[in-house]
This record gives sequence, C-alpha cells and structure tokens, in this order.
Amino acid sequence: MEEIKVSPEDEVKAESPETDSPEAEAKKAKKKSEKKDLAVEVARLEGELAEQQDKYLRMAAEYDNFRRRSREEREGVYEGALGDTVAELLPIIDNLDRAALYDDGEKVKDGLVMIAKSVEQVFAKLGVESFGAVGETFDPNIHNAVLHVEDDSLGEGEIVEVFQKGYRKGKHIIRFAMVKTAN
Repeated sequence: MEEIKVSPEDEVKAESPETDSPEAEAKKAKKKSEKKDLAVEVARLEGELAEQQDKYLRMAAEYDNFRRRSREEREGVYEGALGDTVAELLPIIDNLDRAALYDDGEKVKDGLVMIAKSVEQVFAKLGVESFGAVGETFDPNIHNAVLHVEDDSLGEGEIVEVFQKGYRKGKHIIRFAMVKTAN
C-alpha cells in the first residue's frame, strides 16, 4: 500500500475545521443576527396579534351592549306608547262607567254620544283617522265590500252603507272599512 504524505498545512486544516475561518464566523454571525431579527419580528407580530384580539373582544362586547340597550329601548318605547294610549282611553272608560249608572234611556243615549265624541278626540290626539262614509267612492285598498246593491240611481262603486268604519294612522291601515256598494 502506498503511504499518503500529509503536509503541516494540511494538518492545521484538519485540526481546525472550516467554521473557524473568518468567512465561517461571518456566516455564523449573520445567521445569529437573522435569528435575532426573526425573534424580534415574531415578538412584534405576537404583540400586534394580542392587540388586535383585544380590540376584537372589546368591539364584540360593545356590540353586545349596543344590542342589549337597543332591545331595552325598543321595549321601553313600546311600553311608553302603550301607557300613553291607555292613559288617553281612561276618561272614556270612566264615562262608560258613569253612563252605566243611569236608568233613563235618554240620558244613557246622550252619554254615549258624548263618549263617541271623546273617542274621536282621543283618536285625533293619537293621529288616527276614520274613513269609509256613505257617498264615498269604493277603494279596494281601504274598503272591504261585503254587499253589493243594483241601483241605477247611484253611481258605480259608490258606498251605500257602512257597517264598520275604517281606521288608519298615516299610511298604515289599522282596520279596513266594511261597506255595501252600488253596482
């Protein structure tokens, strides 16, 4: 077998690995610096993520509070409106109770007429108006024709008789008028 001769320079290279060279040290330092930069970047991003999560949780809590307050406010508005309406109707109920105490038919009739007028006043305060009177023209959007009469002396679609008045508040129909019309 042939003997391999190793020079003293080769022995130095063999004893100290290539990582000890200045280039290797620079690579190590660069990798170390990159790892440090990445660790700093990861910490920064984790901080941003925690901040965004906190913002999200706060916004979700604010939205839940808003929904709860809105629901309570709607319920309060409904209860307030209902209370106001009942308060307007109480004098009518009081007058009905007083009318029930009379035995004289004429006094009861006069009392009922006065009560009907007070109902109209209450409805006016509440913005409710009645419709459907004899002589008006039939409108299927607000009237419900339950009977028809053949009469040439009356106009086509003229309301001849009103069985129930209709009521509306603004454009909202509360109750359709029940009428008899002419054909």
